[in-house]
Amino acid sequence: MLLIYTHKITPRFSYIMRHMFTKVLGIKIILTTTVEDFIKHTGPKITYTKQPLQNEFFVRSNDLLFEQGINAIDISINDWDGVPAFFATGERSSIPFDIFSASFYLLSRYEEYLPHVKDMHGRFPPKESIAYQNNFLQIPLVDLWALKLLDALKEKFPDVAAVKRKYNFTSIIDVTSSHCYAYRGIVRGISGFLLDLVYFRLKRIAQRVAVLFNPSKDPYNNYQYLINLHKKYRIKSMFFFQFASYSTYDKNVSTNNNKFKFLIKSVADYSLVSLATSYSSFGNVALIKKEKKELSSVINRPINYSRIRYNRVDIPETYRNLVEAEFTDDYTMGYTSEIGFRAGTCTPFYFYDIPLEIQQPIKIHPFAIHDYALTKEKSVKDILSKVTVIKSRVNEVNGSFNAIFSNELLGGDSKINWLKIYTEIIKSSNV
Repeated sequence: MLLIYTHKITPRFSYIMRHMFTKVLGIKIILTTTVEDFIKHTGPKITYTKQPLQNEFFVRSNDLLFEQGINAIDISINDWDGVPAFFATGERSSIPFDIFSASFYLLSRYEEYLPHVKDMHGRFPPKESIAYQNNFLQIPLVDLWALKLLDALKEKFPDVAAVKRKYNFTSIIDVTSSHCYAYRGIVRGISGFLLDLVYFRLKRIAQRVAVLFNPSKDPYNNYQYLINLHKKYRIKSMFFFQFASYSTYDKNVSTNNNKFKFLIKSVADYSLVSLATSYSSFGNVALIKKEKKELSSVINRPINYSRIRYNRVDIPETYRNLVEAEFTDDYTMGYTSEIGFRAGTCTPFYFYDIPLEIQQPIKIHPFAIHDYALTKEKSVKDILSKVTVIKSRVNEVNGSFNAIFSNELLGGDSKINWLKIYTEIIKSSNV
């Protein structure tokens, strides 16, 4: 049991200590503000204050975990044995950086509360982040810091008991348009056909005609192939179906279509199925609840997991809305246009609501790979290389490697065969 002394136990302090030690390192901890208890403790112990009490393991604290609200913070990125770090502690500290405050800054998405210009979909742009600006977006810093802390602790306390985690991979399939041509209704079918005709898109016209006589030939209809692939390589998979009314950014098959419902049921027999909330439901709790309830009625089981359309996370409102809609887990923490670790970690964590200064009851599962971010690469070799680098960095810290792929891209009309690329990624992801 590790005892941690500080002068004041705040919600921020408790949150980050339990995450770093209990969730990442598997070390049981006790928090105290009583000096006498700290001195009497004969096992491993840490002081997290401005000054050490004795000759103990001491981390000089930054003020961040003892503040409230959002304040302007001057951050200077430095090097810690080849690993970027910030919030330097000084010579007397047992480690050169206050990684607890730094980890809280990244996990809480502190910077997303600060003034910034959102993109056209109301999202925090990756280029506004300190991770992108300082070239560590593709490094799971929080997890690396935790392991470096463990090494330092073991030098002083060789018997400190930590539990080693296991690397795991989850393939997440976004299904925001289940079919390209099939089951989309007469009006939408005719409109699409005329549009293809105007732009002389002969390949699409040929596909439309083929699908008209045999819906199974729809290019997006790769579900059985994906299920068999996941089963063959023992891959954990999740399918997030959009189940919403038609709108400018929501163009799936009608929720009244029985064949669409049958598809969802059939996928749910082999993989976890949950909700990809619609673009229209952004900020609309009532609509989120409606979509959740209707999808749940199709698969006849509770819907607990969410993904937000276009990864539209607006801190903290998005997670408050998901909590109100009774979701327990979310898989939206990442960037559409950049690969890497938006929250600086590959470990699931609970959302900390800074304005309310509480830990919200929703677990965030960050993703590191989004297929649309990979479309910027020039070749298949470059794509696979990028994925391999991220995978190796997650594997190094025994973290969770979550990758997002869209059935639209996997079945789309592209010079690159994305379904083949996906297959290659799946073959190597659990190794």
